[in-house]
Amino acid sequence: MTRPAIPSGAGLEIKVDHRAEETVVSVSGHINVDTSPELRERLRVVLSGGESSPTVTIDLADVPYIETSGVATLIEALRAARHRGINLRLQGLSGAVLRLIEVTGVKAMFEPGGQEPGGEEQKVV
Repeated sequence: MTRPAIPSGAGLEIKVDHRAEETVVSVSGHINVDTSPELRERLRVVLSGGESSPTVTIDLADVPYIETSGVATLIEALRAARHRGINLRLQGLSGAVLRLIEVTGVKAMFEPGGQEPGGEEQKVV
C-alpha cells in the first residue's frame, strides 16, 4: 500500500510504500535542520507501527543535499530499527550525499555486520 507523498513547507517530500517483504521510504528534497525533524517523525512512525515490513529501505535518490542533522536522523532510525529487529537499508546514495555518508562512517553502519560508534555489532536480520 502506497501512501501519498506529504510535502513539507520546507520542500521535503516523504512517500511510504508498504510491500509484503519491504517498506520503502522515498525522500526527495533537501534534508537539513529545518526538514530533519519531519523525516525523524515519519521514520519513527514507520519503524514503530505494526505496518512495518522486516526490511525498511530509505531511498535517498532524490535527495541532492543532506546536513549532519539528517545524518543524525538516519542514525537514530538505524538504532530504532535494530531495537525492533528490522533491517534498515539506504539506497540511492550519490554525489554530495554519498560523500557525507561515507566520510562520517554512516554507510558502513548500514552494511551487514556494521558497527555503531562504540563498537556495537549490527544484528543481521
